[in-house]
Amino acid sequence: MINIPGVTVREGKKGTGYRIRVFVGTDSQGKKIHAVETWHPPKPDLSEAKLNKLLLEEKARFEAEVKSGHHSPSRMTVAEFIPEFLGLIAKDHSPTTIHSYKRVCEAYILPALGHRKMREITPLDVQKFVQQLENLPPADRTGKREAADSSRISPATVKRYYCVLQSLLGHACKLGLISENPANSARITLPRQTHEKVETFSPEEMSQIFSGLTQEKMKYQVIVYLAFITGARRGELCALKWENIHLEADRPYIDILLSSYKLPGEEVHTKEPKSETSRRPIGIPEDAAALLVSYRREQMEQADKMGDMWKNREGWLFTTFDGEPMDPGTVSRWWPKFLDKNSIPRRKFHAIRHTSATIALESGGNIKAVSARLGHAQLSTTNIYLHGTKTADAAIADSLGGLIPAPVKKKAE
Repeated sequence: MINIPGVTVREGKKGTGYRIRVFVGTDSQGKKIHAVETWHPPKPDLSEAKLNKLLLEEKARFEAEVKSGHHSPSRMTVAEFIPEFLGLIAKDHSPTTIHSYKRVCEAYILPALGHRKMREITPLDVQKFVQQLENLPPADRTGKREAADSSRISPATVKRYYCVLQSLLGHACKLGLISENPANSARITLPRQTHEKVETFSPEEMSQIFSGLTQEKMKYQVIVYLAFITGARRGELCALKWENIHLEADRPYIDILLSSYKLPGEEVHTKEPKSETSRRPIGIPEDAAALLVSYRREQMEQADKMGDMWKNREGWLFTTFDGEPMDPGTVSRWWPKFLDKNSIPRRKFHAIRHTSATIALESGGNIKAVSARLGHAQLSTTNIYLHGTKTADAAIADSLGGLIPAPVKKKAE
């Protein structure tokens, strides 16, 4: 068994290799930089003692080469740099973003470019990578591809995956591994993105939703209702605690302070929201306050039944049957089944947020106030809802028509 500091086993097309990392220094932001090379043994059937001896010699040689300044980090392959890249960005991105980047690297970048040396990647290679993405069918939640004749992944998804490669090569350029970024957007042609209409629920569909909710567990009644009246994100709602609910205030409100997430194989965690503006109070109507009181009573009854097995020590609003914090994915898995059961066209749970924003604007809400309620960092983000506010626009037209008379053509004398 190999147990040499700075050496890890790598399996590849050439067989078993050994990745040797040597600390070079830090960049201008204090992030560690490593020189990396992959060494393959001269024979596949070496004894453990002989393999360790050769590895130690190779590591010593590589360290001496790096210290002498003769090692060129540009010999590093894309596959070798990916772990470095993910480590570099981990500090500045949320765990869910890092998980998403890692999945894109493993599922798309590694198969296409992993074997290539960083210095060999050209804009043409990146353009071919984009074209490969355009021809891929969409994947389901398990990552399995649909049939080849199914619809392709969307231009927005292609751009998202391309941006991960662009970021990876951009960091390599910053660190001096390559002289320029071959994924520079000025050199790459991306598929044209059409403006996608914001999905919302109609008044009739909302009526169906609330009618169907009466047959569901109360926690689902509450989370859907709160989503409609607050416009809060799914993760923000799942991260609510009872201490964030202020029903005794002159005007009841809730505090959005955290967001819940769950990575595969891990427990539910919370993180800071998307931006500082996402930490916000949101007013709720009296009807919501009454519903929350009833829900609180039901949860306390469940806690009494569970006794010592009740695990909700932190006072989560939405929990599993035994008081553990509820996985936001549970809501996403339940939602389409609920819509199907009630013969409502499928739309993502996030469509509730879009519906809430649109209703707020159609009801005469100031766009700045609506933006603050949604927790948008920029007012321009809220603008996407303005195209759907036909009711409000019609009301404005009628109002202006009553105040500003149209000119009347004089009759010929």
